[in-house]
Amino acid sequence: MAIDCIKTMPSKTTHHHHPKDQDQCKDDNKSLVFDAQVLRYQSSIPQQFIWPDHEKPSANAPELQVPLIDLGDFLSGNPDAAMEASRFVGEACQKHGFFLVVNHGVDKTLIAHALNYMDNFFELPLSEKQKAQRKIGESCGYASSFTGRFSSKLPWKETLSFSYTAEKNSSKHIEQYFHDRMGEDFAKFGYVAKAFSIQFGSVQCCLLVFTFLKTKIHLPCVVIRRVYQDYCEAMSTLSLGIMELLGMSLGVSRAHFREYFKENDSIMRLNYYPPCQKPELTLGTGPHCDPTSLTILHQDQVGGLQVYVDNEWCSISPNFDAFVVNIGDTFMVRYSSAPSCVINYHHLSETVLSMCCDNLIHDKQIELSRSYVDSCLNYFQICVDGYKED
Repeated sequence: MAIDCIKTMPSKTTHHHHPKDQDQCKDDNKSLVFDAQVLRYQSSIPQQFIWPDHEKPSANAPELQVPLIDLGDFLSGNPDAAMEASRFVGEACQKHGFFLVVNHGVDKTLIAHALNYMDNFFELPLSEKQKAQRKIGESCGYASSFTGRFSSKLPWKETLSFSYTAEKNSSKHIEQYFHDRMGEDFAKFGYVAKAFSIQFGSVQCCLLVFTFLKTKIHLPCVVIRRVYQDYCEAMSTLSLGIMELLGMSLGVSRAHFREYFKENDSIMRLNYYPPCQKPELTLGTGPHCDPTSLTILHQDQVGGLQVYVDNEWCSISPNFDAFVVNIGDTFMVRYSSAPSCVINYHHLSETVLSMCCDNLIHDKQIELSRSYVDSCLNYFQICVDGYKED
């Protein structure tokens, strides 16, 4: 069985510092900057990024047995395939809450573009990335580790997060976010033009594919693909299909969760784990559970994702053709949601596309959770009544 979220408790030992020493500590925390392009050339890493040995998973963790679920026939409307897929989902969620999906309907070229633009962004100078700096209390924006928020056990990573809404008339939501946070030059961040041919009599001209990050391009008749808007829309569609399977596995109607989440609010997170000269000392992401309904992530080929199941850390190897899916805290009343982390592998960088899907309407969230609790209480009452009769 999977354990609950790992929480790091403060030490009971009290250390008394002179006021000047306390001020110096605060100044040190404020001055710490995680600039991977600078830190990678240093012989050692700052103390704030070093994790205790007993809190780090093993670099040689055994492979977690997760089902590889083919969604092809399910998405084609095959009812038998839907029943089989929901059974696999249910079994995985009873054990640890993780499974892989292939033939998921998301264009491979779109995934490749999303990874490419992600690398382009994180290769920018820190001053450029900080135009989208996430403020304390916000869930969106750029974050270079958690410097300024915590003073120890910092993750060796950078993230760029932005929200997505499945509501109607929101097709420019992500474009507007980049424009507002990073300026006009970044409004088209992640756009790519598709190549196409034009016939002029007997002469055929081909426009080459081009990409840009901060280049303003004004060409007529060029089809522009909004990479991250399209990617989020594809993830939203996939998440609704997975919600159907979750509903079937729980014995409710196929449309039950799909209707609830169809206008979901989600967070798209670009996770970048830069090269580390001392990977055995730190973690890319510390042990955590996802306080959402569903997380869908895509790994590159480096790997590092681990899950805590049956009192040990187990790894999930990367599969470029698959998405890793794990249920969040919303479903923990009925299913298991195992803590996960990301370890650093040597001098390689890793990129992970993560989509946290949720419905952030607070009163509905409470209503949904209460329905779970009521069903569980009814089940426990039946068990107690049966015990009394015996």
